[in-house]
Amino acid sequence: MAPRCSTLFLGSTAGLALTLGGIFLHASGEVRASRPVFARKAALARQLELTDLCLFTEASYTRHPSMTDPSTPFQDAPMSLEHFPSGGLVGPPPHLVSTHGHRD
Repeated sequence: MAPRCSTLFLGSTAGLALTLGGIFLHASGEVRASRPVFARKAALARQLELTDLCLFTEASYTRHPSMTDPSTPFQDAPMSLEHFPSGGLVGPPPHLVSTHGHRD
């Protein structure tokens, strides 16, 4: 005799819930285990006075978004298209899009 559909559904849901719980337990253990490593890396970054994380390797304005100016993506021509795919993923830095004290 075949099991009912509701039994299969509840069994699958319970199995997936247990798997999700296991994933969260594993992740919390990994976070606790990696805290000393992150502390050492943070100390090294402070010692070397590193400023920003290099997100992409394609263009200078996507490598360090906080250090760009508004015209850098259009350095070839004002109406030129984006050359690099990462330019579509990175938004402009907050200091370029700020409202200069005006609130909506």
